[in-house]
Amino acid sequence: MSTKVLDSWALMAFFHDEPSAGEVEKLLLKAESGSPRLLLSVVNWGEIYYSVMRGASQDQAESVAREIAGMKIELVPVDGDLQLARQAAIFKATKKLGYADCFAAALAKLRHAELVTGDHDFKQVEKDLRGILWLK
Repeated sequence: MSTKVLDSWALMAFFHDEPSAGEVEKLLLKAESGSPRLLLSVVNWGEIYYSVMRGASQDQAESVAREIAGMKIELVPVDGDLQLARQAAIFKATKKLGYADCFAAALAKLRHAELVTGDHDFKQVEKDLRGILWLK
């Protein structure tokens, strides 16, 4: 079974019905059948929540949170995972990435998973990862 890490960019594109929403939807539908396994760091979940809340409302953020909860996406906690926090800190110290992005990259690196994003800031870590599924 392949494993993919979703960056918040991918889910935000899906929720905003951006051009790559169809690609994300196909990935979500495949995950319902068992492959790929989709992971999302709770830090990136929080990034989605605050972005929706800031752009719309807390009610809308709660609605999006419920939608994510209904998807076949495994939320990966940071609680006590010093290896994940350390790798994210290394990316933050050595690359020009946002802190939440560092968690997506760190999770992909540590789980030997492909990162799913359209955020070109991740080009800086592409060689550090198994691969990146670039959304358009």
